[in-house]
Amino acid sequence: MKWVLFDYGEVLSHAQPEVDRVRLVEAAGIDSGGFWQGYWQHRLDFDRGTLTPGAYWSEVLGRRASGAEVERLVTLDVESWTHANEGTVAILSELRASGCPVALLSNAPVCVADGIERLPWIQTMNARFYSGHLGLVKPDAEIYLRVAAGLGARPGDFVFVDDRLVNVNGAESAGMSAVHFRDAETLRADLKTALAGS
Repeated sequence: MKWVLFDYGEVLSHAQPEVDRVRLVEAAGIDSGGFWQGYWQHRLDFDRGTLTPGAYWSEVLGRRASGAEVERLVTLDVESWTHANEGTVAILSELRASGCPVALLSNAPVCVADGIERLPWIQTMNARFYSGHLGLVKPDAEIYLRVAAGLGARPGDFVFVDDRLVNVNGAESAGMSAVHFRDAETLRADLKTALAGS
C-alpha cells in the first residue's frame, strides 16, 4: 500500500485570498510591492526555522518589528493560509475511507504549522510534517527522505502531490513518485493512475 503525501499551501488550501493579502499589507504599514518582495525573499529561511517570527517580520518590514506587530502579522499570516480547498480535502477523505494512508509535508514555519494543526480536517491525516520542525525545506531531497524514515517506509512507497514543479522534482530525486497538482479533478485521475497496482 502506498502513502499519498500532500503539500499544503495551494493544494489542500487555497492561495491567500486578496482580502487577507490586503490585511497583511495594511498591518505592515509599508507599500504592497515592498511587502511581498520581503515576504517571499525571506520565506524559505522562515520555513526552515533559520529566522524567528520576530526576525522574519523585521526583514519584511525593513526595520525592527515590535512584539505587537509580530503577533498581529503572525495571526493574519496564519489566517491567510487556512482556507481549505474543499475539492482536494474531499479527495483526502476518499483516500482515508479506502484505507490509503495519507500524510502532509508542508514548508511552513512553526507558528503557521501550529495554526494549520488547529484545523479539524487536518487531524484526519495519518501523519503531518512541517519544515519548521524538521529544519529542512522542500525541494531538498533530505526532507523527503526524513519523512519516509519517520513513517518507517521507503521513498518508493510514496506518491507526493505538490503544486510547485520544483518540489515535485525534489521528491522524484529522493525516489518518490510524484504528481504535479493543478486542480482537484485532475488530481483524482492522476492519483488513480499512480496508485494502480500498488
